[in-house]
Amino acid sequence: MPPQPPPHWHQLDSQAVLTHCHSHHDGLSAEEAASRLARYGANALPQPQRKNLLQRFVLQFHNLLIYVLLAAAAITAVLGDWVDTSVIVAVTVINAVIGALQEGRAESALAAIRNMLAPGAIVLRGGERHAVEADRLVPGDIVLLQSGDKVPADLRLLDTRSLRIDEAALTGESVPVDKHSAPLPADTELAERSNMAYAGTLVSFGQAHAVVVATGSDTELGRINAMLGSVPAQQTPLSRELARFARQLTAVIVAVALATITLGIVWRGYPWQAMFMAGVGLAVAAIPEGLPAIVTITLAIGVERMARQRAIMRKLPAVETLGSVTVICSDKTGTLTRNEMTASHVQLRDGLLQVSGSGYAPEGGLFRHGQPQQYGSHAGLDALLQAAALCNDARLQAVAADWHLLGDPTEGALLTLALKAQLPLDELQQRLPRRDAIPFESEHRFMATLHHDHNGQRLILLKGAPEVVLARVSHELAAGGVQAANLPWWQQQAARLAGDGGRVLALASRQQPHSGCELTFDDVAGGLTLLGLVALLDPPRDEAKQAVAMCRAAGIRVKMITGDHAATAAAIGRQLGIGDGRALNGHEIDALDDAALAAAVQQVDVFARASPEHKLRLIAALKRHGEVVAMTGDGVNDAPALKQADVGVAMGGKGTEAAKEAAEMVISDDNFATLVSAVREGRTVYDNLKKAILFILPTNVGQALIIIAAILFGVALPISPVQILWVNMVSAVTLALAFAFEPTERGVMRRPPRPPGAQLIDRLFLWRLVFVGLLMVVLPFALYLQLLSQGAGHPLASTMAVNSMVAIEIAYLFNSRRRHASAWRRDTLLGNPVAFGSVLLLIVLQLAFSYLPWLQALFGTAAPSGHHWLLAAASGVLAFVLIEVEKALLRPR
Repeated sequence: MPPQPPPHWHQLDSQAVLTHCHSHHDGLSAEEAASRLARYGANALPQPQRKNLLQRFVLQFHNLLIYVLLAAAAITAVLGDWVDTSVIVAVTVINAVIGALQEGRAESALAAIRNMLAPGAIVLRGGERHAVEADRLVPGDIVLLQSGDKVPADLRLLDTRSLRIDEAALTGESVPVDKHSAPLPADTELAERSNMAYAGTLVSFGQAHAVVVATGSDTELGRINAMLGSVPAQQTPLSRELARFARQLTAVIVAVALATITLGIVWRGYPWQAMFMAGVGLAVAAIPEGLPAIVTITLAIGVERMARQRAIMRKLPAVETLGSVTVICSDKTGTLTRNEMTASHVQLRDGLLQVSGSGYAPEGGLFRHGQPQQYGSHAGLDALLQAAALCNDARLQAVAADWHLLGDPTEGALLTLALKAQLPLDELQQRLPRRDAIPFESEHRFMATLHHDHNGQRLILLKGAPEVVLARVSHELAAGGVQAANLPWWQQQAARLAGDGGRVLALASRQQPHSGCELTFDDVAGGLTLLGLVALLDPPRDEAKQAVAMCRAAGIRVKMITGDHAATAAAIGRQLGIGDGRALNGHEIDALDDAALAAAVQQVDVFARASPEHKLRLIAALKRHGEVVAMTGDGVNDAPALKQADVGVAMGGKGTEAAKEAAEMVISDDNFATLVSAVREGRTVYDNLKKAILFILPTNVGQALIIIAAILFGVALPISPVQILWVNMVSAVTLALAFAFEPTERGVMRRPPRPPGAQLIDRLFLWRLVFVGLLMVVLPFALYLQLLSQGAGHPLASTMAVNSMVAIEIAYLFNSRRRHASAWRRDTLLGNPVAFGSVLLLIVLQLAFSYLPWLQALFGTAAPSGHHWLLAAASGVLAFVLIEVEKALLRPR
C-alpha cells in the first residue's frame, strides 16, 4: 500500500516516484487497484452539504427590511385592507423566491468544478491497456496520455514524447506548456512544474506515460474546490446600506409612533384605542412598501441594459455593486489581451521590421521605417518567411469573418506572419514539399523539417529557442549574402526582444546536396545559417488601453493578476498603462506576511505567477483597505477569488464553467472594455436607486407628519390610513418606477467612486427629506383646512388633500431627476419619456380615485369641481419652484 506521499513529487526521479507509490511501469494488478480504491475512495470531488429549496426560501425572510414589510402587511390586515396586504406579502414572497434561486445557482459553482474531472482514462493494469472510468483511478495507476485527452488525476510524468498541456484553466499560462519527465527543484512553483500533469487540464499535443500521485480531493483541483467552498458569501454594498437603512427606519418609526400615541393620550386626552389606530396609521404612512419592488425593478432594468452590452448579470444586487467598485483586478490572458499569439517584430541582420495587425487573421503587414515590406522584395526576409511557413504544422481556417487556428499558437502566429507578407503558401509547399521532420520536444527545444526542391537539393529548416538555434549556426544571412555569424550581436538582439515581454524564436536553414529523405539530429547539429529572429506576444486588445484610461479617470485602480511570467506581465502592463513597470511574483508574495502584503497592494499593480491562494490573499489585502473589488477570471484557478471578490466577473467565451458559476457577472466577449461599460451602468443604477429613494421617502415623511399635525391641531385626519396606502401604491407603480429608466448622467465616469463606507442617507439627503416632507404636509394640510373653513365636507377636503399631495409628488419627480442641477433644463424635463407616461397614468388613477363611485365608497372620497383641481395644481407648481430655489441656494455648497 502506498505510504504517505513525499513533500514534492516533482522533486523525485521517475523510479523514486514509482517506489513511493509501490507501483511499476506495467501498472497495478486488478486486485491491488480494487484494494486501493476501497482504501482511498473514488477519484471524485466530495459532494458538499447543500440547503434544499425550502430551506433557502425560508432563510430569505431573515432580514430586518423584510420584517418591516411583514409588519406593514400585518398592520394593513388589521385595518382590513386585504388588497394592500396581498401586495406587500406578494413583494416579500417574490423577493424570497428570487433570492433562493440565486443562492442555488451560486452553489452550483462547486458542481462545475467537479464536472471538470475527466470522464475516463486509459491505464495499464498488469501490463495490459484498459479503459476505465476516471473515478476508478487510484494512486499508483499508470495512465497513458495522448493529444485531446483531459488529464484525469494529478500525475507525475514518467516518459513523454512532444508533450504539451494546456494549463490555462489551472495556472493562467497563456500558451500550452512543454512537459518532460526530469526531476525539478523542491521550490519550483506550480506553474513551472513541467514534469507534472494536473487534473482538469488538457493535452494539446504529444503522448506520455504517467503515474497517478493524487486523486479526488487530494488533487490541485480538489484543493481549489475546498478553497471555493470555504469562501463565505459576500454581502454587496447595497445590501449593507439597505440593511442599515432598515434598522434606522425601524427605530425612527417605532419611536415616532410611540411618541405620537403618548402625546395624543396625555396632551389631547384622546382615548387610547383611537390613538393606537392613529399610531398604526402613522406606521403605515412611514413604511415605504414599494421600495423593495422599486429596488428590484431598477436592478432588473440595469441587468437588461448590461445584457445589450454583452455583460450578463447572474445576481441582481451585483449590478449596483459594480457602480461602487474602487479596484478592478483583471486577468491578463484573453481579457486585457486577445489570447492569440501574434508576431510583433522581425529581426534581420540588416534591420528590424515592425508587424501590424493582431490575432490570427492575416490582416496587417510588415514595415521597415514605415515602408511596407512584402515577400519577393528582400532575399533575407523571403528566406525567413519561407522557414516560418514550411517549418510549421499549424493551419488557419476562415469561418465567416473569423480566423481559427488548428494547431500550436506559436506556429499559428508564424503562419499568419508569412501570409501578412503575401507569401504564396500553396505554391511554396508544392515547390518545396516536406520529406521528413524532427518534431518539437522539450528535451531539444526545436523543430526541424526536410524539404526537397525539384533540382534535387535538400533544404533543412529549423526553428526554436534562440540559445538552442544559435548553438547550431555558423553563418548568418545578411544583405550581401551569407557571412560568418556574429553570435554576440544576435544574443543581444534576442535579449532585447525578450525584454519587451515577448517570446522569441530563431529561424535557420541549411542547404545540402540530395543525400536521402531522412532527417537526423546530426543534420542539424551544426553548420546552419541564421535567418533571423521573430518576437511573438499575446497583444493587448485595442480597446483595453482606452478602457484602463477611463478607469483611471473614474478613480478606479486597475491591477493585473496573472499566472504568466513576470516579464511578460510587466511589459503588457506598461503598454496598457497599468503599474510602473514593477511586477510582484508568487515567490515574493509568499515571503510577505498579511500586513506587508496589504502595504504592497497599494504600491504594486502587476502580480505574476499568481496561484489561487495568492489571488485570495491579494483580494483580502485590498478589502482590508476598504476597497470594493471586482475580479475577472476564466479558469478554475480563478473561481475562489471570483467568489471572494465583491463582484466576480467571468469570461463567457473562453471561461470555464467553474469560473462562470462562481461569478456574479459573465462577459460574453471576454473583453475588459465591456467590464468598464458595465461599471458605468452600475453607477447609473446606483444614481437611479438613490433618486428613487430620495423621491419615495419625503412622501412617507409627509404622510406621517400630516397625521401628527392633525393630532396637534385637534382635527380629523386629513388623509386616512387607507388613502395613505393608495398614494403609496399608485406613486410606487407610476412615478417612482420612472427612475428605473433614467438615462446615464453626463460625467458619471469622470467622478470618483463613492467611498465604500458612504451611507445611503447623507446630510443633504436628510435636509431634502425634511424640507420636501414639510412641503407635503403644509400645502395639502392648508388646502384641507381652507376647504373645511369654506363649508366643504370632510370627504371632499380629504380628497383634495390627497390630490394636492399627488400634485406635489408629480412636481417633485422632475425636481428629483437631478439631485443638484437645476430642473429648468430641456434634458431634465424631457429626457425620460417614461416619466411623462407615469404622470399621465397617475392622473388617470387620481381621476378614478375621485370620481368612480365604487372607489369613492372604498376610500371615502368625493367628486371635486374644476377650481378644486386648479388649487391642487397650484400646490404642485409652488412646491416645484420652492424646491428649485432650495437647490439653487445649496448648490454652491
